Amino acid sequence: MSVAVGIEARRARRRAGRRAASFAIPLLLVVLAITAIAALTVGAAGIPLSRLPAALGLAGESTAMTARDQLVLWSIRIPRIAAAAMIGGLLAAAGAIMQGLFRNPLADPALVGVSSGGALAAASAIVFTDSRFGEALRFLQTELLPLAAFAGSLATTAILYGISSRSGRTSIAIFLLAGVAITAIANAGIGLLVFIADDRQLRDITFWMLGSMSGATWTKAAVLAPILIAGLAACAFIARGLDLLVLGEADAFHGGVDVERLKRISIVIVSAMTGVAVSISGVIGFVGIVVPHLLRLVIGPAHRLLLPASVLSGAILMVGADTLARTIVAPAEMPIGILTAAVGAPVFLFILLRQRGLAAL
Repeated sequence: MSVAVGIEARRARRRAGRRAASFAIPLLLVVLAITAIAALTVGAAGIPLSRLPAALGLAGESTAMTARDQLVLWSIRIPRIAAAAMIGGLLAAAGAIMQGLFRNPLADPALVGVSSGGALAAASAIVFTDSRFGEALRFLQTELLPLAAFAGSLATTAILYGISSRSGRTSIAIFLLAGVAITAIANAGIGLLVFIADDRQLRDITFWMLGSMSGATWTKAAVLAPILIAGLAACAFIARGLDLLVLGEADAFHGGVDVERLKRISIVIVSAMTGVAVSISGVIGFVGIVVPHLLRLVIGPAHRLLLPASVLSGAILMVGADTLARTIVAPAEMPIGILTAAVGAPVFLFILLRQRGLAAL
């Protein structure tokens, strides 16, 4: 009797999970739209909801106030919201792929050292362009920072892939351990740069390490868009393989998955997503680990749904966090990494305590 009750309870949970999953994407789209609209109206230069249609050019007469609202929206706020949404989606999707690749719901893109490699390159660019050796390039510092961060992320990926690959096979365990070592080396380099930096350089490095969307522009948003689109297309391609990989590499291979090819593609996708996000916003933690893990608890582990849901949920989290970052201490701005850590760390501890409780059963 108890066995039958248990089986029926599991079936009921699966049915409930399927129902929740069917509504997940439409619900997340609605929440993202509401969050974006709220972000448009909130800020140091507030735009009431009644003036928003005119500011967007959808209705109303052209007045001095309308012109001011349009300037704020189209030059500053809309590109910032677009960049925040895409960066949140990239980080969350990268986290979901990492967790599927490592078969560990607590895996995170930062584990492989890509973020740290990008941060080291960005910190090097800050110190170099502000020194007498790089003063000729000082006027290009704003443009060099994202380029340096992206180059550092790609270089880190190349090093890690070279270390973990042998005879055409990639060891995920070695890739992870090498990532930990590369992270330690990069952090040591950042520490050295912090030690030799002057006050202005130190402030720039610290602000970069804490993450910020203050430098978002249409140009940077245009850089993010193709990476996000390509990443989503690649996610659709690897979703089935990640589902089968949960059963183990041998079972995935017998299920028709080219495991080594899946590893290489996943590593490249994670590195590209994380690298381009870090290059625009700086280092932002906990998005890649918390968002996909919580979604797994709600909609299940199927990557066909989990990956797009992670993109939307990451976008919602990042847009909301950025809105708080630019309003909570207005007219100043709080680094967004502080907010994501303040929210993500307690959630991460809750996940750990929950897993400990399940393991004790």
